[in-house]
Amino acid sequence: MQRQTQTQRQTLKYSPLQIQMLNLLHLTTMELEQRIKEEIEENPILEEGKEENASEDSSDEFQDPEDKGGGEDSSVQDYYDWDEFRDDDIPDYKTYANNQSADNELYTRPMVEAISFRDELKQQVHFLRLDERQQLVADFILDSLDEDGFLRREGDVIADDISFANSMFIEPEEVNAMLKVIQQLDPPGIAASDLKECLLIQLNRMETQNETWKWAYRIVCDAFDELGSRNYDKIMRITGLDEESLKKAIQLITTLNPKPASGLRNDSIVNESIKPDFMLWYAEDGEIEVQLTWGNSPALKLNKLFTKMAEQKIDKATNQFLKNKMNSAKWFIDAIKQRENTMLSTLKAIVRLQYDYFQTGDIKKLRPMILKDVAEIIFMDISTVSRVTTNKYVQTPFGIVLLKDLFTEGVTNEDGTEVSNREIQEAIREIVGEEDKRHPYNDQQITDMLSEKGYSVARRTVAKYREQLNIPTARLRVTI
Repeated sequence: MQRQTQTQRQTLKYSPLQIQMLNLLHLTTMELEQRIKEEIEENPILEEGKEENASEDSSDEFQDPEDKGGGEDSSVQDYYDWDEFRDDDIPDYKTYANNQSADNELYTRPMVEAISFRDELKQQVHFLRLDERQQLVADFILDSLDEDGFLRREGDVIADDISFANSMFIEPEEVNAMLKVIQQLDPPGIAASDLKECLLIQLNRMETQNETWKWAYRIVCDAFDELGSRNYDKIMRITGLDEESLKKAIQLITTLNPKPASGLRNDSIVNESIKPDFMLWYAEDGEIEVQLTWGNSPALKLNKLFTKMAEQKIDKATNQFLKNKMNSAKWFIDAIKQRENTMLSTLKAIVRLQYDYFQTGDIKKLRPMILKDVAEIIFMDISTVSRVTTNKYVQTPFGIVLLKDLFTEGVTNEDGTEVSNREIQEAIREIVGEEDKRHPYNDQQITDMLSEKGYSVARRTVAKYREQLNIPTARLRVTI
């Protein structure tokens, strides 16, 4: 026997407008421009342009009352007059032989044909007089190089792989002989088994082999491990060099390329220019003003023709299609407007919390701030603030700033005040920049110096901040 029960529960449901806005919030300005173009292509009711004012709709307000009937004669006369007056709004330059303005030129990024460094090395090999068997071995070796240009595999292993893949027997001696040929290609150091061999190959390829070259060659051969750890005292004991000779040899070694393939790698990695999503400037009264930046994003409106069709009774399927598209277009326009309001209110809240920083651009005046602080000001959820600030930049008088960089954790000073971790990182950068490079500070010494300045942080925290700043350890910062 079935029993009916009644339950009550509360659920959260998003409206179509909310879903649209959430999908648009995380987009950058350039991504939003592309999204608008896609929406215009998919939705025939959505088109570019601003909504017409009421004054534009009543353009015939001062028309002769006798002509307002819209009779046949007036419509025919309008048709005849169209050929005469249709070009009135066309600029003069459009009627010239060269009828394009400089502003109409579309500048696009040229397509760059990029080849990998392995293909470039193969092109060098093809200029050598190799038979089919040697060419096969050479191509296999080049395909076995890693991204830095090193060959990490043994010759006998490569010989076995070639033999198995091509059903022919290849001797390890053939691989080693071809490897020596490849190591003569440019750039020097290619196809080395490790960094030590790479440096030695580059030294051997140098034209000038003077006294300093001999010292550098000896250091790489006899004290390579000490060179990696920058144990200069031990290097001088092993090689018998004085400090001045060691300094010259180290300078020569630093000119060598530890990653030989980097000189050939021209893969199509294009650095896109940053397009700020916000603009910030100082008004005449000293107050900070903000606004959104809109590049090529068009204003949107509903197509009047399709809107009228949606109001007419054509057939059920057509009416349903037009109504769905019209609702989708309205939601999209409203979502963009709501996105603008949300982004502006979020940035204004950030400026309010970081007012001293935006007034000067001094990173030391950056206050501790988390997403919750902004969310409480604009009365929105933390996830909304996160979407607004993700990959968003603001153009300021002191440069372009990533909004996410303004959110920092706080550390309490000895006097009880809370400072941003970015301020501590900047203090660490200054300490390292002013240290004696012969005897750099270790993490504990940096911790003690920060404590003297009033920053109470642990040594492991200093190590974490140092790594975030891409500052190596004290041992690797030693110079002579």
